[in-house]
Amino acid sequence: MSELDVTLRDGRTLHVYDEGDPTGNVVVQHHGTPGSGLGYPPDNELGRERGLRIIRYDRAGYGGSTPKPGRSVVDVVADIEDVLDAFDVERYVSLGGSGGCPHSFACGARSERCLAAGAIAAPTPYPAEGLDWLAGMGGENVVEFNAALEGPEKLEVYLEGEAAALRAAKPEEVKEVWATVLPPVDAAVLTGDRAQHWKRSNDRALAQGIAGWRDDDIAFTKPWGFELSEIRVPTLLWQGVQDLMVPVAHARWLTERIPGVEAHVSEEDGHLSIAVGRLGEIYDWLAARF
Repeated sequence: MSELDVTLRDGRTLHVYDEGDPTGNVVVQHHGTPGSGLGYPPDNELGRERGLRIIRYDRAGYGGSTPKPGRSVVDVVADIEDVLDAFDVERYVSLGGSGGCPHSFACGARSERCLAAGAIAAPTPYPAEGLDWLAGMGGENVVEFNAALEGPEKLEVYLEGEAAALRAAKPEEVKEVWATVLPPVDAAVLTGDRAQHWKRSNDRALAQGIAGWRDDDIAFTKPWGFELSEIRVPTLLWQGVQDLMVPVAHARWLTERIPGVEAHVSEEDGHLSIAVGRLGEIYDWLAARF
């Protein structure tokens, strides 16, 4: 893996992680909320086995990337294209997990260089006609997004407390901090080496405070800057029925509105377990789009 800072067209810095096969086809991967672009080595190996070059990054305000207060989801497209220019990459496919999914959809809608978009546990835009957006979410998520809807100041107070708890938690304690949003199938993921990696990634995400987390939440509760109907590339959606962070109703709503989406709803999975158990076949699907 190599890490570098890319200077963007507006002068901000995006911290980027370049992993996998250096001669392979490029997958741009968008992390969740909160999160960083630090990849888990066994996951990187899954990409390498398929001849893929995985490019991840810290979204604006996370890790080593400059904040962009007031950003919209669609703003990520210009950031990604600046990164690709820096790497002299012409074509790519996009993959998002959780809070990264809207950004993956944005690439599928607005980037002429994007060949396909994948999404694992994707939320819908807010509001979503005919959908009770918070219904089925665990307690922490309900409190967090209600705070976001009240505005940045209310949200910042809440996130500062959550960030302090996450920083203080040992790897095996993370699932206790997020107990209300982790069904047993997801709690089982945050153990051993993967829990230690999640702790490293989370600490990096919050290295400069809550700016990225705050700006993600605000961006999710206002217009994304594009319509789902604009997505023009093959799109893959995976969702777990047991998910308490992004309820399965969101996936069903998206399935009805994303043109030609290939949707998979897994009865046995939650939010985190799909990215663990299904990543190989998701990479297979993305690799076949080149």
